[in-house]
Amino acid sequence: MKSKPLGTTGLQVPPVIFGTSCLGNLYAELPWETKLEIMREIFTHAPTPIVLDSAGKYGAGLALEIIGKGLRELGVKPEQVLISNKLGWLRTPLTGPEPTFEKGVWAGLKNDAAQCLSYAGILRCHEQGCELLGAPYVPQLVSVHDPDEYLAPATSPADRQRRLADIIEAYRALIELKKQGKVAAVGVGAKDWTVIREIAGAVELDWVMLACSFTVLRHPPELLAFINELNRRQIGIINSAVFHAGFLTGGKFFDYRILDPQQAADQQLFAWRETFNALCAKHGVSQAAACVQFGMSPPGVVSIALNTSKAANVKANLGLAQAEIPAAFWTDMKAAKLIAKDYPYLG
Repeated sequence: MKSKPLGTTGLQVPPVIFGTSCLGNLYAELPWETKLEIMREIFTHAPTPIVLDSAGKYGAGLALEIIGKGLRELGVKPEQVLISNKLGWLRTPLTGPEPTFEKGVWAGLKNDAAQCLSYAGILRCHEQGCELLGAPYVPQLVSVHDPDEYLAPATSPADRQRRLADIIEAYRALIELKKQGKVAAVGVGAKDWTVIREIAGAVELDWVMLACSFTVLRHPPELLAFINELNRRQIGIINSAVFHAGFLTGGKFFDYRILDPQQAADQQLFAWRETFNALCAKHGVSQAAACVQFGMSPPGVVSIALNTSKAANVKANLGLAQAEIPAAFWTDMKAAKLIAKDYPYLG
């Protein structure tokens, strides 16, 4: 598994990086022993430096705590790991029966989290993230997390502009941290890729993380054009959520919600998956491998972020980046109108 440069940062990243939302109890509360075993498998099978992608939002900082505890338990040296911390959510006290953010998604949390986007706010998030990780580990990749969710509640164009100014101020703080040598690279992660495009036009970024955006199911031509633009600008691209929260590989969640077979829009998704499954079976291709290989296909995509709550899946996930898929599979995908007929990089 050959690493690739992350833009012009001088950092080398492997084709698979590891998401850590499961360490923050996404959907289920995993025991410590299971979380440690996941991390042990990662450091047993993956090439170093290993990239762990986390966020203050993941379990209200729980994932960061688990990462630091696990790394110390396993004796991992700081130079063996690159930690990405997507910033913008600050741990706060839990005052009700469940957290106030993303209700029904996180299990067994003892803290809440609040969005905190501003110059001073992002520095507080970074400082808290370092504290949660604990010595000797510090995040080297930083970004503003979910700026699209911060912009979405805007009540007017003026309110949106104010919120966008908060985000730009947050980036001013992150760029200062980079100039001070406290972090190595500044990026952005969001589910709405058009917001990433907007920020990339206003801020000097080193990398971007696309989530639920460029997948075998969804790959609009305007997004592909943006990916090509990022590649020309030497901004590294990490692609994540290529399974749409597990739906494309058989799960019940689609982009963090449970689908309803009685709804017409959801029925279309089930129909797409049924045809996809049939073509995978015809060509002997695993659904996961097809999702990953498609997500890695455009020039400029340096890594896929994969997340698992099962230690036994770690080695298999690494293999997805090296899977060989026959060209005939992609030809049939185009014929079935599951991927764009003119998609240039496969089939």
